[in-house]
Amino acid sequence: MTYYQNVVREIVKNALHEDLGNGDLTSEATIPEDLEACGKIIAREDMVVAGLEVAKATFEEVLGNNLIFESFTNNGCAIRADTCIGYVKGSARGLLAAERVALNFLMRLCGIATLTRQYVEAVKGTKAKIVDTRKTTPGLRTLEKAAVVAGGGNNHRFGLYDGILIKDNHISLAGGVEQAIRAARSRATHTLRIEVEVEDMDQLHEALRAGADVILLDNMSPAQVKEATQLIKSFDNRIIVEVSGGINLSNVRDYAEAGVDIISVGALTHSARAMDISLDITPVTNQ
Repeated sequence: MTYYQNVVREIVKNALHEDLGNGDLTSEATIPEDLEACGKIIAREDMVVAGLEVAKATFEEVLGNNLIFESFTNNGCAIRADTCIGYVKGSARGLLAAERVALNFLMRLCGIATLTRQYVEAVKGTKAKIVDTRKTTPGLRTLEKAAVVAGGGNNHRFGLYDGILIKDNHISLAGGVEQAIRAARSRATHTLRIEVEVEDMDQLHEALRAGADVILLDNMSPAQVKEATQLIKSFDNRIIVEVSGGINLSNVRDYAEAGVDIISVGALTHSARAMDISLDITPVTNQ
C-alpha cells in the first residue's frame, strides 16, 4: 500500500467514526440485515471529477470484500450533469452507512478540481502555472492537493517541512528581508530554494541583493506585477516569480500576462463550492 493510500485509509476511518459512532440506528431499525442493494453515483451538475479512490475506500472500509465498486470515469475528467460516475453493490445497511461520508468526500474534492480547472483554463496560452497553498481543511490537505492536480493545477509545498518561504512575519522577526534571506541561506541545504514574499519595490530590491531564488509578489496590481517581473528577470532570468493575493477568476489572466511563472490561489482549497452529487440506491431482487 502506498503512502497516499495509507493516508486515505486513515482519513476515511476517522470520518466514518465521526458519522457512525456505534452504528447506524436508522438503517438497523428499518432495513433487513441480509438485504442486498446497488446504487448509482450521479453527478447532478457539470464538474471535473476527483476523489474516486477516496469514495471507493470509504465503501470498502464499511463493506470489505463484499463490495462491488465500479468507476465509469476517471479523476481529472470533465463530465456533464446527470452523468453516472460509478456503481456500488453490497449490503444495503453497509451502503447506507458509507453513503454520506463517501459523498461528502466526492462533493468536496470534485469542487476543488472544478474550480482549479476554471483557473487553469483562464491562463491557458501563458507560461503561468496555477498552484495551491497551505490554506486547506485541517486533516484533509493530502486529499485536497490531489484534487488540485486532478483539476490541472500544481502543488506548492505540502507543509512547513518541505520548503522555505519567508513571509511578512518572518521578515519582521528576523529584522528585514536581507537578514531573513541570509539567515535562511546559511542554514539551508544546497538543494533548497529560498523563497521570499515582498510587498513593495523596496523589499524587492532587498530580495534581489540578498540572492533569493524565488520571489513572491504579494497583493500587487497586475501593472505593479509586470513592472516587478521585468526588473527581476532583467536582474537574473533564473529567478522564479510567483504572485498571490487578491487573485480571482476575473483578473487571473491579467496576472498571467504580466509574465509571472507561478500564480498561487488559496481559493482553490478554501473557497471551492461542493458539487451536487447523489447516490441512488435500490434493492437487489433475485431473478
